[in-house]
Amino acid sequence: MANFTKTLLLGATGVLAMTAAATAEPVELNVWTIDRQADPGYNYVMADEFMKLHPDIKINIKRVEFADWANDVMRAVATGTTPDVAYVDNPNTPFLSAKGALLDLTPYIADSKIVDTSKIFPGPLSSVTWDGKIYGLPRGSNTIALYYNADMFKAAGLDPDKPPQTWEELYETAKKLTDPAKNVYGLAFSANSNEEGTFQFLPWAQSTGADFDHIADDGAVRALEMWQKIIDEKLASPDTLIRGQYDSMASFNAQNAAMGISGPWELPRMAKDVKFDVRVALLPTEKVGDTRASALGEGNNVIFAKSKHPKEAFLYLEYMYSQMPRVWNEFGFIPSYPVEAKDPKWAPQYKVFEESMKYARVRGPSPDWAKISKAISTAIQQALTHQADAKTALTTAQATIDGIVKK
Repeated sequence: MANFTKTLLLGATGVLAMTAAATAEPVELNVWTIDRQADPGYNYVMADEFMKLHPDIKINIKRVEFADWANDVMRAVATGTTPDVAYVDNPNTPFLSAKGALLDLTPYIADSKIVDTSKIFPGPLSSVTWDGKIYGLPRGSNTIALYYNADMFKAAGLDPDKPPQTWEELYETAKKLTDPAKNVYGLAFSANSNEEGTFQFLPWAQSTGADFDHIADDGAVRALEMWQKIIDEKLASPDTLIRGQYDSMASFNAQNAAMGISGPWELPRMAKDVKFDVRVALLPTEKVGDTRASALGEGNNVIFAKSKHPKEAFLYLEYMYSQMPRVWNEFGFIPSYPVEAKDPKWAPQYKVFEESMKYARVRGPSPDWAKISKAISTAIQQALTHQADAKTALTTAQATIDGIVKK
């Protein structure tokens, strides 16, 4: 009887354990992203696929507007309400790493059979490295180039096989393509007062030999004066000062702008919205033969240090990292490590952006990049609204930046 009772109890214990396992709540990961779900949204696609592979892990996605991202994340860090996983724009990763807000992934990567950081291209790798440790994994890379409407070029008597190569050619081409009667501007770009304005301006300055820490150099001044000229002569919309890249390129897609400066992330949307001949060229330089420059964009997948589920969060990062061969065709990202891009969509555009990546530069890196970027975007706004001339605005920015980088 005693043995029977013991057997019964053991059996009951097993049933209870099985029931508990069957009814256990899945681990929940909170993920923040800037992706729009319908573009298609990278994190939405990745999360759906990952949850099918790991039904014991549930992912809750929150979309944060790019313009609000820095404030929202810093508020979350200060209040201890950070998500488990988030997209972080690449220049902001060192800042969060230095503040201790991000989980050091180095030991997780050492045990990983999927992640090999030695394969990651130097630019993206430097954006996730701080003090010799790895604090994120790039989800892809991008850069910017000049989109143009070849049909509009032909209608204006311009050769679409000869896009503008210099700033002056860009200016003259924009003049010829601007048609106020048809509400068509020659050029669309973003000069707004956040990171996007800085992101778009820096390559112009860098191609002259200037840089973020030499932003008042003569070449940078000439670049800002050219932007000012384009805005003053209404070759670009006045909304250029308040629109981000996504909205500015919507005007290009709608044929209200004949040219536009943006990145490859636009291509999936263009595939749905655009019915004209879209071509892409490298960013013009001040003079033929000048050093080329472009901006290293996209961001990193990170885990916040306060995550209660770091193992599961790293599984999600591993999955996203493993999907790098898909990022061009599906999301318009350039792979951050060498992959075989089979039958790449938009092959001519891919070739240009791949070339542009050779000239892409990391913003910073600096743990105080947000302050540096703000100084530059403020100078851009001051010059374009004639609160100050370009030289004065950039000299003021330089003084601010000197106080940051030399402290």
